Amino acid sequence: MHSNNLVKLLIVFICLNAIGQEKNLKNIQKLTFGGDNAEAYFSPDGKKLTMQINNPKMGMSCDQIYLLDLQNTPYSTDKLKAISSGKGRTTCSYFMPDGKHIIYASTFSSNDACPPPPKPHDGKYLWAVYPEFDIYMADLDGKIVKQLTNSPGYDAEAVVSPDGKKIAFTSIRSGDLELWTMDIDGSNLKQITFGLGYDGGSFFSHDSKKLVFRSSRPKTEAEIADYKSLLKDNVVAPTEMEIYTCNVDGSDIKQITHLGKANWAPFFHPSDKKIIFSSNHHSTHGYDFQLYMIDLDGKNLKQITWESEFNAFPMFSPDGKKLVWSSNRQQNAARETNVFIADWVDSDDAENAKTELLKKHISYLASDELKGRLTGSEGEKKAAEYIASQFKSLGLKPFEGKDYIQKFDYKVRLNPHDSINDSSVSNTGRNVIAYLDNKASKTIVIGAHYDHLGLNEHHNSTKANSEGEIHNGADDNASGVSGVLELARMYSKNKTTEKVNYIFALFSGEEDGLIGSKHMAETLKAKYPNSFAMINMDMIGRLNPKKELIVGGIGTAPEFKAIIETNKPAGYNITLEESGVGPTDHTSFYLKDISVLNFFTGTHSDYHKPSDDEEKINYTGVTAIVDFVFRISNDIADLDKITFTKTKNNAGKTRPKYKVTMGIMPDYTEHGDGLHVDGVTENRPAQKAGIKEGDIITKIGTTEIKEVYSYMDALAKITPGDELDVVFIRDGETKTVKVKFE
Repeated sequence: MHSNNLVKLLIVFICLNAIGQEKNLKNIQKLTFGGDNAEAYFSPDGKKLTMQINNPKMGMSCDQIYLLDLQNTPYSTDKLKAISSGKGRTTCSYFMPDGKHIIYASTFSSNDACPPPPKPHDGKYLWAVYPEFDIYMADLDGKIVKQLTNSPGYDAEAVVSPDGKKIAFTSIRSGDLELWTMDIDGSNLKQITFGLGYDGGSFFSHDSKKLVFRSSRPKTEAEIADYKSLLKDNVVAPTEMEIYTCNVDGSDIKQITHLGKANWAPFFHPSDKKIIFSSNHHSTHGYDFQLYMIDLDGKNLKQITWESEFNAFPMFSPDGKKLVWSSNRQQNAARETNVFIADWVDSDDAENAKTELLKKHISYLASDELKGRLTGSEGEKKAAEYIASQFKSLGLKPFEGKDYIQKFDYKVRLNPHDSINDSSVSNTGRNVIAYLDNKASKTIVIGAHYDHLGLNEHHNSTKANSEGEIHNGADDNASGVSGVLELARMYSKNKTTEKVNYIFALFSGEEDGLIGSKHMAETLKAKYPNSFAMINMDMIGRLNPKKELIVGGIGTAPEFKAIIETNKPAGYNITLEESGVGPTDHTSFYLKDISVLNFFTGTHSDYHKPSDDEEKINYTGVTAIVDFVFRISNDIADLDKITFTKTKNNAGKTRPKYKVTMGIMPDYTEHGDGLHVDGVTENRPAQKAGIKEGDIITKIGTTEIKEVYSYMDALAKITPGDELDVVFIRDGETKTVKVKFE
C-alpha cells in the first residue's frame, strides 16, 4: 500500500475511534462548510438555527448572523439565510419566543465598517468588548423592528428565557461587565451580578428559574490591576474563567467549577441538574477545548467530546433530544470551525466514577486504624473484611466457594537485604476476590494489591529506622483498590450487560513478592479458562501537574495500543510500555499467557515511607484514571478475541533476584537516557555516595543502565561489599562516584 494512502487510512481510523468515544453523541452531522461558524442556537420549535458566521468565500469577512432551516436538507452553504445587514460586526443571536424574531448585538449603528480584532497585549490572547455593541430585534427577513439597548458601552450576549418573559445579557453600563435582565419588551432593567470581573455567556435553565454563566473573577492585586487596565482598552483576557449559577434575581450565586484555565460556553442539561460547557482545564499546552458535563454540585465531571482541539458553544434542542455545537473537526482548511448537530444520548449515571466513593475507600484503607495493612496482620484482616463487605453490598458472587476470601501460605524474609542469615518466617495472606457473571464466553480480571508495609515489620520501607511507624500506603495501593471497588460498582450497577464476565481481585502479599497474585494466577485458567485479559492498577493516586501516566503491558496484545490511544483523557501524557513484566501483580498473569495492562502514576518521595498519606492523593486524577480504565475495559470486552503476545523486552522474565540494594526509588518510565532517580533513602549506599533525587544513572560497573530493568539486572550481578563506579548525569553534567553496595 502507498505510504500516503496508509497515512490517510490511519487518520480516518483515529477519527472514527475518537468519535466512538463520544458515546453521548449519535448521528453527528455537519451543518456548515467553511469559514468560522459558531454560537448556533435553536428556535423554540427546534426546527431552525440562528448562528454567527464569518466566511470570506460567502463574500463576508466580518461576523454576521444567519438562519438555517434544519428541515431543508441536504445542508449546504447556499441554504444559509442572512439575517443581519452585513454592516458592522454582529454577535450572539437568539430566537425570541414567537420563533419569528431574532435578537442579536451589532456595531452597525456606530459604523458600517467592521471593527478590527484586538491585538495581543504582552502576548496575551484577548477578546474585544466593543463599546459600539447594542442589542437589536429583527424579523426572519432581516428587518430590524426594535432596538432593545441604547446605552454607552458594551451591551451584548442576549438570551431569552424558555418561558418567554425575560432577556438576560451582559452590559458594562455599571462600569464593569455584569449580567443584567430585562423584560421581553426591553423594560424593567435589573443588574444581576456585582462581582468584579467579566460575567457573561449566560443561559437560562429550562424552567426559567436560574442562570448559568462563565466569569473571570480576578483576586490578587496584580490580577485586578491587569483586568482593569485591559478593560479600559475595551478588551479582556479570557484565560481564567469558571462556571457559575444564580437565581434569575441574582440570589444564591454559586461557583460550580474549580478547574482552572478557561471554562466557558455553559448550557443547562435538559434535566437542569447538570451543565455542559467547554474547557481547556485538562490541556498542558493551552489550546485544546473539549465539551464536559458536570453536576450542579460540582461533582461527576465527564468528558463529552474527544475529536479535534476545539469544541464549544453547546446548546440542547428544546425537546432535549439533540445537541448543536461548534467544532474544528472535519476541517477542509486551517482554523476552520463548523457547526455540528447530533442526537443526544444520556449517560448511565452508574457508569461515572464517583470521587466521593473513591475518597471513602482510600480514607479508610489508609487510616491509622488499619496500621499499614501488612500481610498477615490484623490490619490486613480488617481491610479484607471491608473489601468483602463492599463486594457483598454490590451483589457480587465469591470467586470460589462461599467466601470472597482466598487464603495463601508463604514464607517471608524479615530482612530482605540480608542474604546470609535465614530470617524467613511463615505467614498467611488473604486475597479478596469477587465475580460478576454476565453469562459471557470471556472473562476480564481487574485487580490491585491492598497490602502495604504495616509498621515496617518486613523491612521494606525506604525510610531508615522506621520500624514501629505506620506506613499507611494511600497511593501504594489504597488508590488502586479504590479503583477496583469503584469499577465493581460501575459494572454491577449499570444498565448494560457486558459481553464479558468480570473478576474483581484484590491481592495481598504483593509487597513481599507478588505472592497473592501468583497464588490466584496459578489456578485461574483451571477455574475460568475463558479469562483473556487482566487489568492492574498499582499507585494511581499521584497524578502530577503534567498529567503523566504510565501504562504497561501494551505489547501483550496487538489490539491494546489503539485502545489506549483513543480512550486517553484529554491532556494526559501517557507513556506506553510494551513489557508484560513489571514489579507488580500484572506480571503473575502475563506469565500465565494472559494479556495484561498496568496503570501507574509514578513513584514519588513518599514511596514506601510513613508519609504516603491520604491527604496527598490527587482525587481528580484518580477519578479520571478509573473512568479511563472503564472505557478501555469496555473496548476490550467488545473484541472478539485477544491475541496474547510475548513481549520482546523482558519477555518471560521473572523479577531478578538480587542480594544488594542502592537505596534509591527508580522512575519506572522508560526515558531512554538512563534510570531516573525519584528518591534516595537515607543512610543507604546511594545517599552515602552523594547520589541525589533527579540524577540519571547511566552505568553501574561495566553495565550500561537504560531503564529500570537493566538496573535490576545490574544489581543481580553484585554481591554485598562490592565497590563499583556508578556513572550518572546531574544538571547535564556526567559524574562518577564509588558506591559500596550493601
